[in-house]
Parts: sequence; C-alpha cells; structure tokens
Amino acid sequence: MLKQAIDLREEGEALCVFLAELGEADWAQATPFKGWTVNAVMQHLHFGDWMASVSLEDPERFARLLEARRVARMQGDGSADIGEGAPDMREGPALLEQWWTCLARLCDSMETESPDRRVAWVGPDMGLRSFATARQMETWAHGQDIYDLMQVPRTHFDRVANICVLGCHTFGWSFRNRGLEPPTPMPYVRLTLPSGALWEHGAESMTDRVEGTAVDFCRVVTQGRNIADVDLEVAGEPAQTWMALAQCFAGQPSDPPAPGTRAWERRP
Repeated sequence: MLKQAIDLREEGEALCVFLAELGEADWAQATPFKGWTVNAVMQHLHFGDWMASVSLEDPERFARLLEARRVARMQGDGSADIGEGAPDMREGPALLEQWWTCLARLCDSMETESPDRRVAWVGPDMGLRSFATARQMETWAHGQDIYDLMQVPRTHFDRVANICVLGCHTFGWSFRNRGLEPPTPMPYVRLTLPSGALWEHGAESMTDRVEGTAVDFCRVVTQGRNIADVDLEVAGEPAQTWMALAQCFAGQPSDPPAPGTRAWERRP
C-alpha cells in the first residue's frame, strides 16, 4: 500500500477528530486564511478532495470539469456550478461527515493504484506519490488555519516529512511563479522531525541553509506563518529570499501572512 496515501488518511483522521469537537457556532467563525470561515475552508478542502477522486476514477470527466472551472473564472464567476455531479456543499457537522466520506474514498482509491501512475491535476500531471502528498499538504495546512483560529496546540507527527519533500521540490516553482530565476544551488535544508529524527535535503552547506524544526519549515512553505514568526535558522541570501516567498502549492503568487498575525503560540 502507498505510504503517502496512508499518511493522507491519518492526516484526515486527526483533523476529523479535532473538528468534531467544534461547536455549531465555531463553523461560522473567520479563520486567519483570507478571512474564510471554517465552513468555507472545509468546503474548499472537500472540493479539492472530490476533484482528486474524479481525476483518479474518470480522467476524461476531470478534464471536462477543469475546463468548466476555467470558463467560469474567465467569466468572473468562480463559484459557478460546474455540474457533472459536483457536491452540494453542506455546513457544520454535516460538512464534516461529507468531507470525511469523500477523503476516505479518495484514500481507498489511492491505496489500490500503482505508485507509478500519473494523475491529471490543475497544473502539470503528477505521480501518485506526489499527488497524495499534495492532498496531505492541503489537509495539514488548512487544518492549521482552524487550529490557529481556535488557538489550540496541535500534535504533530513525522508524516510532515512528506510536506518537507514537497516544500523542497517546489523551490524552483516558488521563484518561477513570480517571474524570478531560481538561485543555484538550492540551499541545504536540515530539519528535526517531531520524533527527533533528522531530515535533510540537498548538499550540506554552512553558508546557505535552512535549519530548524520540520513543523516550522512546513508552516513557512505552506504560508501558514511568516518566516519572522518561526524559529528557523536561515543563512545566505538565496535561502532568505526563498523563505520569504516560499509557496509549495499551485496557483498565482501568494504572500505569507504579515509578521505577527499568526504568531499566537509565541506570545506570552
């Protein structure tokens, strides 16, 4: 069975347990992510998981859905019904059930597929391992939006190593997405996983490196924290520039939150 699919399922299970503790009114509160409510964040996550399931199960249908979304956005209606069985979004606990049912189905599909399969997505197609990791990254990052809203400490696990991989693999993308030439070589990354195990990427360097906890690195590359609000040690101009604009997800260039806006865990 694909390890990344197992990690995705476990990430979803952990978030599901946390969300089940929310009160009805909590779902209408605005998170630090673009001011979206918990309902809006989870509807976005659910839609992504649903699209991922369609891509795995019916690539031709996925292509039609993607084109319908593109046309809707060109017409200025990003919320338009794209048809073809798109989910009728619920809210609150009903949304939680809807999302979890879809995610579990997605994981079931991934676990039975060949790891070598290429999967169509909104950008270039991806190998199944990267595809599962991308969904884990979204689940983890949007989960953090809700943890930050509620200001509840979160337990982390070594499966964040998958997100570290994605964060490093999108080093060049973070620059090219802004019309910039990626510096070379890529900075050395040395991180400590939640278990205390060491995770490294790239050629060892004392002058151009990012070092600290894997969780802080993931928070930066998913733009859940400003680099000023984590305890990463960043040496060298290429590494400093990268950490200021790192973006491990697809889409238009996006900026991290302003310093201090999501730093509640560091406040006295």
